[in-house]
Amino acid sequence: MNLVVVESPAKAKTINKYLGSNYTVLASYGHVRDLPAKDGSVRPDDDFSMSWDVDPKAAKRLNDIAEVAKSAERIILATDPDREGEAISWHVLEVLSKKKAIKGAKVERVVFNAITKTAVTEAMKSPRDIDMELVDAYMARRALDYLVGFTLSPVLWRKLPGSRSAGRVQSVALRLIVAREIEIEGFDTQEYWTVEADVSAGSDPFLARMVKHQGKRLTKFDLNSEAAAQSARAAVKAATFKIASVEKKPARRSPAPPFTTSTLQQEAARKLGFSAQRTMQAAQKLYEGIDIGGETVGLITYMRTDGVQSAPEALQEARQVIGGLYGQNYVPDAPGSTRPKPRTPRKPMKPSDRPRSPAIQALCVWRATLVASMS
Repeated sequence: MNLVVVESPAKAKTINKYLGSNYTVLASYGHVRDLPAKDGSVRPDDDFSMSWDVDPKAAKRLNDIAEVAKSAERIILATDPDREGEAISWHVLEVLSKKKAIKGAKVERVVFNAITKTAVTEAMKSPRDIDMELVDAYMARRALDYLVGFTLSPVLWRKLPGSRSAGRVQSVALRLIVAREIEIEGFDTQEYWTVEADVSAGSDPFLARMVKHQGKRLTKFDLNSEAAAQSARAAVKAATFKIASVEKKPARRSPAPPFTTSTLQQEAARKLGFSAQRTMQAAQKLYEGIDIGGETVGLITYMRTDGVQSAPEALQEARQVIGGLYGQNYVPDAPGSTRPKPRTPRKPMKPSDRPRSPAIQALCVWRATLVASMS
C-alpha cells in the first residue's frame, strides 16, 4: 500500500480517483507545525535554531497519517509545488519520524502543477527528495517574520495604542507608503487646462482635442489659467472646421499571456472588484477541481506562479477545440491555415536582472540598517 499526503481534502478526493485502490490519499489541511508565540522560539545566537509545536488542530490528522504510514511501503509527499508546500512536506516527515511511523517505508516527494490524471500520473513516475533549499528559504522567511514581529510589535503597542502588530512585510510596505506620502506632500502643483470638443461629422460623432492654437503647437502647460482656456474655447467656437484627411491603419492585437499570480489578482480586482484573498480562494477551488459529469476535474494549473508557459497537452487540447468549433483555418500551423505561427510568451525577467529604482535601493539600505540594528 502507498500513502500519499496532500494539503487539501478536496485534492485528496480527486487524486485518489486517479491513482486507484493501491493508494491511500490523506490531507494535512495545510501547515501542521508553527513557532510558538513565546520568546526563544528562534535563537539567533544558536545558528538561528527554531522550536516547533504541532498545531492542536493538526494533531488528530497527523495521528491518522502516522497510523497509515506504519503499514505503508511508500510514503509520497505530494503537497503544493511551492516553498510553503515543500515546508509542509518537511514538517510532516519530521513528525512521522518522531512518532516512529516510518518503518522501512520509502519516502518520496512528488509535485504536479495541475490536478489532472495525466499530470498526477506523470508526477508519480518522477519522484525526488525534499528540496532542502526551498525548506531553508521557508525557515529564513519564518524566522524573519518572528524576529521582526516579536521585536517591533511591543514597541508599536507602547508608542501607538490600538496598533495590532509589525512584521517583515508590513513594516517595509509602511515605509514605502510613508516615503510616497512625503513625495506627494512636497509636490509643487501647477495648473493646466485642456480644450476638447464633441464634433459631429455626418453620422459618426467623435471627440477632438485642441493641439494647436494661434499658430503654435500646444504643450501641456501652455493653457495655464482659466482665462487662457476660455480664450482658446472662444476661438474654437468662432472658427469653422473641416476634416482634412482620414487615415486608416490595420492593427493587430496579440493575445495576452497566461495569468501569473499578480496579473490574475489585478484583472480580478479591475473587472470584478475582487480582493486578492477572494481571488485566490476562487483560484484554489478551480485548481482542486469541480464536478463535471460525475468526475472531479481540475480546471487551472497551480495559481501561485510567475510562469507563463502552457503544458503541451493543454495546447493540443486548445487546438482541437478551436479546430472543432471554427475550422482548421483558425489553428496555427495546421495544413491550409493562414493563421500566423503560435506565440510563445516570454519568460518573466528574473528579479536579480531587473534594474533597481532609487526607491528600491533606498529600501534595501533601510532594511539592511534595520537588520543590523537588531543583531
